[in-house]
Amino acid sequence: MKNAAADRTSAPSRRSTISGLVGAAGALLAAGCTATDPMSAPGPTPTGPGSAPAGGPTPGVMTLFDNPEFNFSGLLALGGSGQGSGEVGEVLTAVNAINKAGLSAQSYVQTFRKLGDQLMEAPEGGRPGRGTRRLRALRAAQYYAQALFFVLGSDDPGSEEALYKAGRGAWDVFCKLCDPAPVMGDVPYGKTPLPVWFFRPDASGRRRPTVILTNGSDGQNVDMWTYGVPAALERGWNALVYDGPGQGQLIFVDRVVFTPRWENVVTPLVDWLVARTDVDPGKIALTGLSMAGDLVSRAAAFERRIAAVVAMPGCLEPWLGFPPEIRRILTPSKEETNTVWKKEVVPKLSPADAATMKKRFEPFSVPAMLAARRGRLFTDFYTPARLIRSLTVTDVVGRIKAPTLVLDYEFEQFYPGQARRLFDKLTAPKAYVKLTAATGAQLHCSPMAPQQHCEVVFDWLGETLPGG
Repeated sequence: MKNAAADRTSAPSRRSTISGLVGAAGALLAAGCTATDPMSAPGPTPTGPGSAPAGGPTPGVMTLFDNPEFNFSGLLALGGSGQGSGEVGEVLTAVNAINKAGLSAQSYVQTFRKLGDQLMEAPEGGRPGRGTRRLRALRAAQYYAQALFFVLGSDDPGSEEALYKAGRGAWDVFCKLCDPAPVMGDVPYGKTPLPVWFFRPDASGRRRPTVILTNGSDGQNVDMWTYGVPAALERGWNALVYDGPGQGQLIFVDRVVFTPRWENVVTPLVDWLVARTDVDPGKIALTGLSMAGDLVSRAAAFERRIAAVVAMPGCLEPWLGFPPEIRRILTPSKEETNTVWKKEVVPKLSPADAATMKKRFEPFSVPAMLAARRGRLFTDFYTPARLIRSLTVTDVVGRIKAPTLVLDYEFEQFYPGQARRLFDKLTAPKAYVKLTAATGAQLHCSPMAPQQHCEVVFDWLGETLPGG
């Protein structure tokens, strides 16, 4: 009788998981800022180009695409225009071309990849000057990143690594043409060094405050430009951009997945910085965008040389950024979990939902990434799901001693309520700021207002660690 009861209990749960995935998995993909509750509406019901209806769940959001995941990604490209990592005319022209062709991963990838290729070629009418080549390369890095985000759902998922390298190549061209060019190097980390780009306001060698900019689960270096480098330089700060495990070069080329011990990533970065004569060792700040709001909180709980922390947004449990239908697949048993995944869930997934799962799980599983590049869905759900769940920092944030700024966003799509929970658990000096729709800064990472975002962050950093 006991076993029969257990069967009756588990069967409805599995059926609800399968049916719920169809409606829930799509919400996951909008975490491009590399993750409103994923189970709530991720965006307005589009009615055509323009703003969302005033009564929608995200009033004031510009509608570029009739799909909230693509729309969110497009808004990131459009918002980057204020920092030069995009061009309004180029982005909107690409949007029109994609909509005309019929919105799909294929049309999105082809359009933005072509735009990146065009910018890396010499324009008609002659050879561009140094400044023009620099700015075109920065925008190309953005457009390659746009294509990269959706490539696993396209007709050519196997081109993912090549597409990443195209974007990385554009980023490196941009960096080499900056004045002064950032110091580029590799910081020791286990068997795989971390690539770094150290930006300075000038080459004077003056000792300055420095911010370490940490990306999220699926962002690229160009996002760290949009969300920090110019703001730091304009205020007399140095800025360090890097790829950590699960990010950029380390995942797409070196095949190193995320780690829950992010202090082991940040500590060698701090070691590298304090060895420099142009870094004030007492004024090193750490910011984390998107899921990195969790990562930097973990690092700051153990790396005491961090003098200030900014979580953008505050995040305690990245696993809660996945819909409950997906989380319920994970059980204590690897065999049971993967059996349910392979036999009961995967066969019910639409191609779009399958592409979503491939994208969201690849930074946590090399086998998942390699399967996705072959056009297949991973078979081991248990291992990456356990890794994501292990990123929880609920029990360690009370150890943070550095002053901490926690950002939140109106209509936060992925970690609703977590910013306030993180703030409440902090025992260090702290501040909480919620960016809102009143100034167009709503949604995860404020995709329409990165300049406002940077103003809030760097004004706080300037007050907390003066001397830039």
